[in-house]
Amino acid sequence: MKNIKTIIFDLGGVLMDLDKQKCIEAFEDLGFSDITEYLGEYEQKGMFMDLEDGTISATEFRDEVRKHIGEAITDQQIDEAFNRFLVEIPEQKLTLLRQLHKSYRLFMLSNTNPIMFESRIPELFRIQGLNIPDYFDKLYLSYQLGVTKPSPKIFEKIIADSGILPQETLFLDDSQKNIDAARKFGFQTYLVAPREDFSFIFGL
Repeated sequence: MKNIKTIIFDLGGVLMDLDKQKCIEAFEDLGFSDITEYLGEYEQKGMFMDLEDGTISATEFRDEVRKHIGEAITDQQIDEAFNRFLVEIPEQKLTLLRQLHKSYRLFMLSNTNPIMFESRIPELFRIQGLNIPDYFDKLYLSYQLGVTKPSPKIFEKIIADSGILPQETLFLDDSQKNIDAARKFGFQTYLVAPREDFSFIFGL
């Protein structure tokens, strides 16, 4: 990794620890018996993917869940079940972001959804008394961009919007498919292992 000026971080599985099984169990408790057919480790399906790529709104998603389950469950019950996917952001990773932000432009590129990103995710970033914009120069979120990784379109949008040079940009993700897609554009990359402390790659 040489001549890095910008670092792009994935969120879930890179900065934030996840627990898909807790999310599955929470939805099953609501009566969503076939949730495993929709909820993947790196990629969602059906209404979950539609929410993630911005095809449907959070309101439409909740209505789809209720229709699928056939029960009059509340918005809060649905949101709480979905947010069980999110565990924590280790404090040392927030400290690392603050250190790196002194020397690099930092972006977030995440396949995410408005339910998580407008509730639980901001809470997890506040552990050091700061908010998400304090850590990043810009956020690129799939539901706002209308496309998810590993589609080439999402990388094209970031390059066009930010003016970054891929060869001067390091992209960290926990999905090999996303890493491979970024490499095709010339990004320098690092595949993050589950719950890995990757600070060593920055010499910290």
